[in-house]
Amino acid sequence: MIENPRALVVVNGDDIHHDLLSAAVVMQQLGLEAGLVTRKGMGTNRFIDPRPETADADTYLFYTAGGTFSTSQQEALAAAVAAGKGLVGVHGANILGWQGDGLDPADRPLFELLGNRYLSHGPGHHEGRHTIEIVADHPVTAGLSDFELFDEYYEFELAADDVMVLAQRHRADGEVIPVAYAKDHGAGRVVYIALGHDMRAWGEPSFRALVRQALQWTAKVDA
Repeated sequence: MIENPRALVVVNGDDIHHDLLSAAVVMQQLGLEAGLVTRKGMGTNRFIDPRPETADADTYLFYTAGGTFSTSQQEALAAAVAAGKGLVGVHGANILGWQGDGLDPADRPLFELLGNRYLSHGPGHHEGRHTIEIVADHPVTAGLSDFELFDEYYEFELAADDVMVLAQRHRADGEVIPVAYAKDHGAGRVVYIALGHDMRAWGEPSFRALVRQALQWTAKVDA
């Protein structure tokens, strides 16, 4: 087991649609509740020749909403995770650049590391109350059963099929949409949670448990 595991909450982008500043505080608190020494930082220009607060983190939690994240910095983050660090992407962490109808090649390292990119809110209303179904027995979902959540709907494209879907929802038309998954990346661990737009979700016990346990699993506190 890692002694004194550390996490770094990273926010980046703008706060027009997502409250990055409040999210940083909430996610830091969840890291502390999970038993990790947790700091928060602004910006992604930090993974090449990282300072101690970045280099010493066992896992990173991204609550981002676009913003500049250079290809070289993405590659440095991917290398760090492949070497054994963890990454938890929450909600808008999957908002990547577009080129025409597809992914901007500059964002391919993050797409492959995180494992998906945002496509849309799907048909109909962009948010509402819905049932989150727990569909896998995994450390991230330990102790959780299906729960209700008022949140923003996200639909995304997976980079590959090498993910373990942990939770899902049913769209109004019956389509099954994954909302959380876990995957390996080299020696590291990655979790993406599509939930968590704002305080209406952040205050829900089941959402908070998902994030806490994602941080613990990606930081390998169980190893």
